[in-house]
Amino acid sequence: MGDPSDSRPAHPLISVVVPCYNEEAVIGVTHPRLSAAMAALPVDYELVYVSDGSRDRTLGLLRDIQKADPHVRVVGFSRNFGHQIAVTAGVDHAKGDAIAIIDADLQDPPELIGDMIAKWREGYDVVYGKRISRAGESAFKLATARWFYRLLNRLSDTVIPLDTGDFRLIDRQVADAMREMPEHDRFLRGMVAWLGFRQYALPYSRDARVAGETKYPLRRMIAFATDGILSFSISPLRVAVWLGVITAGFAIVGIVYALFIRLFSHEWVSGWASLLFAILLMGGVQLIMLGIVGEYVGRIYREGKKRPLYLVRERFGFDDNNG
Repeated sequence: MGDPSDSRPAHPLISVVVPCYNEEAVIGVTHPRLSAAMAALPVDYELVYVSDGSRDRTLGLLRDIQKADPHVRVVGFSRNFGHQIAVTAGVDHAKGDAIAIIDADLQDPPELIGDMIAKWREGYDVVYGKRISRAGESAFKLATARWFYRLLNRLSDTVIPLDTGDFRLIDRQVADAMREMPEHDRFLRGMVAWLGFRQYALPYSRDARVAGETKYPLRRMIAFATDGILSFSISPLRVAVWLGVITAGFAIVGIVYALFIRLFSHEWVSGWASLLFAILLMGGVQLIMLGIVGEYVGRIYREGKKRPLYLVRERFGFDDNNG
């Protein structure tokens, strides 16, 4: 086989996907900086903004930006579908030979896209940013993120790069392969890792948000972590089996003990406390395991309905409309 870099076009079209949810505080800063970073590169480019059902002025601001900048494309959802779905929609609408993914909050530097393109020209199909430092984030968030990725890799059969996010550049071939993966509970960095291809880790320092509030408070972080674990591992089900075996072992020991007391002593009426403990232990373990099984069954149920991943309310700047 030939060198993959030989197939890279000399003057490629690079798409930049920017998911946005209530980003009116930063979009006026993000677009000029992103445009300047892309205009400085020897490429054609398009900026695909996806408004994920924003309730503030984000979509209106993006509409105005698109009217003034022919490089801009805007996709507006009918409601909020979530960050991972917004990125998916942006990739679906992108036309580029390669597609960069970056959040609107400028924590990931747009200027690094040029370095990603350089690695892509060398033949890499995926170039992802690897965080070596993260400014403006609490010690709790840093510790839990570190713990989560290491736990996920211990549970999953797919090796997912540590200390990474969705900031990356993917080849058109990778984007097309992702479109063949229509699952609703999406964990994109895991999906890209599962696809394989030639991947390169580009180290960088992550900045603090320019303005606005994080879109991943604790509740969403927990939900996102759950998606990552359940989408790429059946280990929780295996844990259920082992907990069942251990609990059954305790039950057998309890039965033997109860029979011994009944047959060889006169104290067989006592022991209500240990009996209560055994009942509560068994009941608690069973409820936990039913919850884990229910999570997997619920995901099967959602996939079985075959609903679309997202619904687009309006689009601007694309060839098939004049908006």
